[in-house]
Amino acid sequence: MNRHLRRRWIGLLGVLLFAACARQPELPRCTAPEDNPPHHYTHGMTSIETHNLDDARTKLNRAVQCDEHYAPAHAGLALIHALQAARQANEGYRQADATQALDALKQAKRYSKTPETRFSYHTTAIRIYTALHGEDWLDDAQDHYRESQELQPDESKLPYYQGREAATYFMGLAYFRGAYDFSRARDLFRQVLDAKREGKWHEKADTAWRKADKVSRATAGVTIGNVSRKIALQDDVSRGDLAALLIDEVKIDQLFAGRIPVQAQVTAKQAAFTPADVLEHPFKQEILTLMKWNVRGLEPQYDPTTTANLFHPNQAVSRKALAIVLEDVVIKLTGDETLASKFLGQDTSPFPDVKPTVSWFNAVMTAVTRNLMETGLSGEFRPDESADGADVLLATRMLKQRLNLY
Repeated sequence: MNRHLRRRWIGLLGVLLFAACARQPELPRCTAPEDNPPHHYTHGMTSIETHNLDDARTKLNRAVQCDEHYAPAHAGLALIHALQAARQANEGYRQADATQALDALKQAKRYSKTPETRFSYHTTAIRIYTALHGEDWLDDAQDHYRESQELQPDESKLPYYQGREAATYFMGLAYFRGAYDFSRARDLFRQVLDAKREGKWHEKADTAWRKADKVSRATAGVTIGNVSRKIALQDDVSRGDLAALLIDEVKIDQLFAGRIPVQAQVTAKQAAFTPADVLEHPFKQEILTLMKWNVRGLEPQYDPTTTANLFHPNQAVSRKALAIVLEDVVIKLTGDETLASKFLGQDTSPFPDVKPTVSWFNAVMTAVTRNLMETGLSGEFRPDESADGADVLLATRMLKQRLNLY
C-alpha cells in the first residue's frame, strides 16, 4: 500500500514539473515600441483637450498598466474625475468624482520623483482645483503654481506640457474662468506669449489674452453682475442672454421708459404676446420686458415648422445681429432717426467682408464708427461669426459711455 501511494505521489510530482517546464514565461505588459507610458499619456491628455474623456481614460489607464508608478498618468486620471465632477448635477455623484480626483492626485504626488514629473503634477493640479472649485480652490491652485515655478524641468522630458509656460497658461485660465480676475488672467497670458516666440501654448494664450484684454477693458472700473460674469466667458452669446444683459446690466427698460413723458403710457406698454419657447426660460421676464420695446434684431421670428412667432432664446447672436441691436438702441435713446440711413448709398465699404449694399451695412458702420464694436487687425468685421462674451460686454460698456449712462 505504501509503495502504491508513493508511486501516485511521484506521478503527480512529475506532472507538476512537466507543467512548470512547459509554462511560457510571462510577457512584459508593454512590448511594442509605441506601447509605452509617455505615448499613452500624451494621447490621453490630448483627448481631454478635445473633451473625449472616454478615450482619455482608456489611454491613461494603459499608461498606468505599462508602469503603475508613472505619475503623470495618475495626474491625468485625476483630471478626468475632476472634469466629470464639474459636469455632475447630482451632489452625491459630484462628491464621489471629486474624492476620486483627489485620491488619484495623491497617487501622482507619491510617484513624482523628478523635476519633470513634479512639474506635470503641479500643473495638472492647477487644472484639477479649478475644475472642482471647492473651498479655498484658488489658494490651492496658486500654491501649486508657485511650486511649479520653482522647478527647472528639462522641457524635452515633458511629453505633453512641453514647456514651463504651460503652468502659467493654466493659472491664467484659473483666474479667467474660475476667479473672474480678468486683469490678472490677461497678465499671465501675456507672460506665456513673452516666454517663447512659438510654443505649444502660444496660440492658445494669444486667443485667451485677446479675450481677457477685451473683457478687462469692458469691465474696468465697474462691478459686473452675475449675468455679465456668465456672458464674459462664453464663446457665443444667446439671444436670451443678450436680452438679460440689456435689461439687468444696461437698464434698457428704465432708459426707454424715461423717454416717454406720460407715466400711464409706460405702465400700459407690454409685450404683445409670450412666445411659446420662452415660457420655461430662466430669462423669460427679461425677454418679455425687452420685447415690449421692439428692439430691432431681437424681435420674435416666424418659425415655419411650428407656424408661430418664436423668440429663439438659445440661438447664438451673430456679430451683424449685435450691430443691428446696438444701432436700434442708440436710435431709440438719442431720438436721432437719421442714424438708420446715415451710411446708406456709399459706393465702397471699409470692411473687406461687408458689402455696402447689404441691408445691415448701416448698422455695422454705426457700431464701428461709434466704437461700440471692433474689427480684426485686417479690418474684417466677421459679420456671420458669433459675438462672444467679450464682444458683447465691451459693446455694452462703450454704449453706456457714449450715451453717458454711468
